[in-house]
Amino acid sequence: MTEGAHSAAEDPAVGVPDAFQRLWTPHRLVYIGGENKPADDSAAECPFCLGSRAADEESLVVHRGEHAFAILNLYPYSPGHLLVCPYRHVSDWTEVTDAERDEISALTQTAMRTIRRVSAPHGFNLGMNQGAVAGAGIAAHLHAHVVPRWSGDSNFLPVVGQTKAVPQLLGDTWRLLHRAWGDTDPSAGQG
Repeated sequence: MTEGAHSAAEDPAVGVPDAFQRLWTPHRLVYIGGENKPADDSAAECPFCLGSRAADEESLVVHRGEHAFAILNLYPYSPGHLLVCPYRHVSDWTEVTDAERDEISALTQTAMRTIRRVSAPHGFNLGMNQGAVAGAGIAAHLHAHVVPRWSGDSNFLPVVGQTKAVPQLLGDTWRLLHRAWGDTDPSAGQG
């Protein structure tokens, strides 16, 4: 060993050796620590309002509709995890207009078809978390989750290691979904 170098056994920062391998994900600390959380609930601080006004690739907007848009989740549960949001800064499902409700529903269907075409998931989790207590990370701006799922994608890592392995970079996911959006036959891939 060179002078000043330490072996893993000598370095207390490495941790106590045991039978477990560690998957370090320090990038997640930003999310856990709330670094990207808005300072307040205003539209001026809202990441969805800001994202809807930025360039598509920069903001990860996959598709823009008239009343709503689809954007990749910056902290995905799995590759292709989309959020469908109204443009209007509204927090509750009961506050959306009929046009917003209809477009959010239609974009959710198109998102499922597009993700099926691009990455063939075995199923989806769909839903909205209404309020911070219900798990909404950004409670001030309504958003519907479209989370593709594959058999075996949920394993010991989240349960035991509080780690989620996401095997695709956001930029790669954005390019695939953005190119494929709308190239789906509504009758294909039902299930």
